Amino acid sequence: MVVCLSDSDASVPRGTELPGHGATFGAMLEEFNTAARLLDLEPGLWKVLTSPKRQIVVSCPVEMDSGETEVFTGYRVQYNIALGPAKGGIRFHPAVTLDEVTALAAWMTWKCAVAQVPFGGGKGGVACDPTRMSRRELERLTRRYVAEIVDAIGPDKDIPAPDVNTNDQVMAWVMDTYSMHTGATATAVVTGKPLELGGSAGRREATGRGVSIVAREAARHAGFSLDGARVAVQGFGNVGSVSARLLRRMGARVVAVTDWKGGVYDEGGLDVDAMIEYARQNQTVDGFPAGRPLSNEALLSLDADILVPAALENQITSKNAAGVRARVIVEGANGPTTPEAHRQLHERGVLIVPDILANAGGVTASYFEWVQNRHGYFWPEEDVNERLEAKMMAAFETVVKTARRYRVDLRTAAYVVAIDRVATVTRMRGMYA
Repeated sequence: MVVCLSDSDASVPRGTELPGHGATFGAMLEEFNTAARLLDLEPGLWKVLTSPKRQIVVSCPVEMDSGETEVFTGYRVQYNIALGPAKGGIRFHPAVTLDEVTALAAWMTWKCAVAQVPFGGGKGGVACDPTRMSRRELERLTRRYVAEIVDAIGPDKDIPAPDVNTNDQVMAWVMDTYSMHTGATATAVVTGKPLELGGSAGRREATGRGVSIVAREAARHAGFSLDGARVAVQGFGNVGSVSARLLRRMGARVVAVTDWKGGVYDEGGLDVDAMIEYARQNQTVDGFPAGRPLSNEALLSLDADILVPAALENQITSKNAAGVRARVIVEGANGPTTPEAHRQLHERGVLIVPDILANAGGVTASYFEWVQNRHGYFWPEEDVNERLEAKMMAAFETVVKTARRYRVDLRTAAYVVAIDRVATVTRMRGMYA
C-alpha cells in the first residue's frame, strides 16, 4: 500500500512557517514538509532548507520606443547553493511576483538534487508583458535587468537560463551584458544560448526530451505500453511541442493539444509535425484544421492514458481534479498540480511523475552546456542525448526505489531524494559563523 501524507500527519518545526510568503511558495513548502517528516529532518536543517538564501528585487527603468520611460520590477532569487552555483531561468510575464520566483527557485533546488547535477536553485523574472513590447524594448529591458543583478550572477555564482517568454536570443543579451561588465567574454554565465555563442547541441529540446523519457518509463511502471497510448498535452511551447513530437515518435498517439488560446482534438491522432509548423506561423494551435476545437478545461478531463501539463503552474486544482481521467500525469510545467489536487488524484490511483523529476531534462542539459563552456570542448548532439537519457533514467529509477522503500507516491519520494542529498551536503559543510 502506498500512502500520501498530509500536513496533519505531524507538526512543522516552529519557525519554518514563513508567513511572509504566498500561496505558490506555500504549495512548495507543503510538499517539502511531507518529505522532511519522513526523513526525520532535524529542526535546524528544516529551517535552513525552507529559507531562501538571497532574494533580490530591482527596478529596471527602460526607455520605450515612444520616448517615454517605464519602470519594470525584476527579481532574482538564489534559494540554496549547497550543491553548487544557483541555476534557474529568467521569465518575462505580467504575473511574475517575488513569491512565484522564490517558489520556482526552491523547486530548482530540489530538481537539481533529484537529477544529481552540481547546482543549487535559482530563478529570476521581470513583471512585464513581452507581447506588447518591441524587440528593441525587450533588449533594453534584458540588459538593464542584468546590469542591476550583475554582481549576483556568474559562472561560479548563479547561471540563468531561458524560461517563460525568454529564449536563446535573450540569453545572448544576458551573456553579452555580463561580459561587457566583467571585461571578458563569459559564455558559462548563462545556458540555453545560441549554438554560435557556446550553446549546446540538444539543449533546446532537452526539457521535452526528458519529459518523453520519463513518460515512457512511467507507462512501463504503470503497466502499459507507450505504443498506441493516448496522450494529451496542455501547452505547446518548447516543452509541450517537443514532448508531443518525441512521444509520437516513440509510438504514442497524441490525441489532444491546447495552448493559451485554444486547442484541437482527434481521437485518431494528430499530425504533431504539421501542428508545430502551424503554431510557428500562427503563434497558436487554435484553428489547426485537422481535428475539432478543444478548450484547456476539456483537455484536462479527456479519457487519455497520459496527460502532460506543460503550461503554467496551478492548472490542476481541487476544483477540477475530479474530472481528470488520465492514468498517468507527467508534469512538464513547474507546479501544475496543487497539493490538494495531487492528494485527490493519488487516492484515485493516478500515477503522477512530479515536475522536479519530469522536467529535469532542461537543467541537466544546461549542466552539460556549462561543462562544455568551461572546458571549451563541445559534444555532438548524439552524445548529449545519450547522456541525458542515462541521467533521466537513473533519476527515475532512484525515485521509484525510494517510493517503494518509504511506501509513498513519486512526488514525495522525489522530495525525499532531493532533501536528503541537500541536507547531507549541508551537514558536511557545516554552518559558517
